[in-house]
Amino acid sequence: MSFLRDGIENVRVFALPDGVRADGQSVAVFGAALVTWHSPHAGMLHQVYLNGRFAGATVDAQQRRLVVQAPCSFQSAARVTVIAVAPADAHVDSASELEQAAVCSGRIRLTLLRSQTLPLGATANIYHDSGTGQVDYTEPVNPAPIPIWPCMQDKAGFGMTQFATGDFGYDSAASVGFGKGALGHGQFGLDADLLGWVGRALPLGKYRFGVKITDAIGNVGLASETAQIVLTPAARPAVDLDVATFNQQTNELTLTVTG
Repeated sequence: MSFLRDGIENVRVFALPDGVRADGQSVAVFGAALVTWHSPHAGMLHQVYLNGRFAGATVDAQQRRLVVQAPCSFQSAARVTVIAVAPADAHVDSASELEQAAVCSGRIRLTLLRSQTLPLGATANIYHDSGTGQVDYTEPVNPAPIPIWPCMQDKAGFGMTQFATGDFGYDSAASVGFGKGALGHGQFGLDADLLGWVGRALPLGKYRFGVKITDAIGNVGLASETAQIVLTPAARPAVDLDVATFNQQTNELTLTVTG
C-alpha cells in the first residue's frame, strides 16, 4: 500500500481527561488522546500510528484530528506518526511498511519483552561494545534509566475484576497489553507487550548490545545480550552533480559527484 508523509506537520497530542476533580485538577487514567495535524493532501484520509502501531483512521478527507487510545500511560513518551492514504486503504495497517522505511538509518532498534515477572519500579539500562566485541557495562548508552512500568496501571490494571480473580499482587482486568501485545509471551490468559528502544546513529560496523534490569531497591539482574549485529548506515545523498568531460567522438559523458 502506498502512503504519503511529506507535508504533514504540526502534529500535536493532547491528553483527554477522564474527569475533573472538585479542585479543578483533571484525572487521566485510561489514556485517551486527541491527535491533531496539518496536511496538504486533499481527497485523502489519514492514519495515526502510536509507537509503530495502527491507532485509527479518519473518515472524512477534511478531518485533521482523531481521538486515539494511548498504548501506555502518559508518563512515558510515545512516537506519533501520521500518514495520508487513499480512501480505499484507510483500513489497511501499514505498520510493517513504516518500520521498513527506517531500515539502513544507521540506528539500532532493540525490542524488550515486558512481562509480568518484571517488578514495579524496575528500570532498564542498555550497553554496547563500541564495535570491540565485548559489551562494556560501565556506562549505559541511554541518557537515563528506562522505566519498565512508568505507571502502576500499566502492570496492575484498573481494579475492575472481582477480588482474587487476578494473580497475586495485581488485577487481571485491563492489565498489560490491552490485547495488542506479543502472542504467547504472557502468562496464560494475559497479554504481554514489547518495549522498543532506538539508539543514536552509529558508523558502519559490527556491534553487540546488552540489557540489565534494576529493581526499585537497586538489585541488578544478569545481563541479556544480543548476537552480533551488522550496522549499515544510510548512504549520504549527493550534494552536487557536475559534468566533468564529454567526448563527442565516443559520445561519453563523465560526471563528478560531490558527497
